[in-house]
Amino acid sequence: MMEDFTPQPTPPPPAPPVAAHAYAVPFAPVPQRRSPWFYLGITAASLVGLTLFLSGIVWLSMRALSDNSESHLSVSSSKIAVIDIDGVIMDAEKVDTQLRKFGDDSSVKAILLHINSPGGGAAASQEIYHEVLRVRTEKHKKIVASVESVGASGAYYIASACDRIYANEASVVGSIGVIMEWTNYGELLRWARLKSVIIHAGELKDAGDPTRELTPQEEAYFQSLVDNMYGQFVHDVAEGRHTSQDKIRPLATGQVWTGQQALGLGLIDRIGGYRVALMDTATDVGISGEPSIVRPSSPKRGLLSILTSDGEDIFPNPADYLNHAPGFYFMWK
Repeated sequence: MMEDFTPQPTPPPPAPPVAAHAYAVPFAPVPQRRSPWFYLGITAASLVGLTLFLSGIVWLSMRALSDNSESHLSVSSSKIAVIDIDGVIMDAEKVDTQLRKFGDDSSVKAILLHINSPGGGAAASQEIYHEVLRVRTEKHKKIVASVESVGASGAYYIASACDRIYANEASVVGSIGVIMEWTNYGELLRWARLKSVIIHAGELKDAGDPTRELTPQEEAYFQSLVDNMYGQFVHDVAEGRHTSQDKIRPLATGQVWTGQQALGLGLIDRIGGYRVALMDTATDVGISGEPSIVRPSSPKRGLLSILTSDGEDIFPNPADYLNHAPGFYFMWK
């Protein structure tokens, strides 16, 4: 018999040996217990951080309070308050509030108005004028005006209510007069092919409509208002300067004078700057040496207060665009 020589299949190679630890379950490391000193250190660091945080708040608050006065460490009961009147005067409330505050403060012996303003709104200037007079008479406080560069029109109106007016030789003072103005944009509307539609009752209700020219009747009407305010201005300056209207009226042409000229015209009392006015006032109220100065607090707005406000500081109120009424001003231009 013949033998079967059919080749047999080659058996697969044996699998490599498996390490004994290949399928072993790894053991989790045993957590180490923290020392009590670790937790004590964390607590101490937190307390230190909190203490520093609170100390910082207290320090900032004290610094803000100290900024409100040039003499915050002074315990003197004889102080002079300084109120700055800068720029265009359009609102009386801020200055009136400061006048009332210092007028009620028994430690304040006198108030100095440090003025650098061309004037502003007629009513606002007049309101501050009357508040100065009230504090002087009711609270028996000496109030002095010191004109820096400009003390004109409404600013001079206010200064005239003071006991005394100081100005530098080159300061600009005066401008006793009234101006009324608004913008007429009728030509612009016609160029843009827009038409203003107004329905009114009352013959002069739309007087001063900025889309058209004034009628002769409207012009006479507004002139009568300006003349009346002019008369009030002249009267009040004469009262404040303790003189007659006949002497003020020739000077009430709306023009300004230098401090040197104004002294000879009787519009100011003395030549001198802020320092001269301050030291003279201190002497007048019986303060010897360097006077203690107090100033109104100035609110400082941070990011938080801006974000939590009504947004008018960032976005203008649309209602402001509707305000096209003519304005009456005691202002030098």
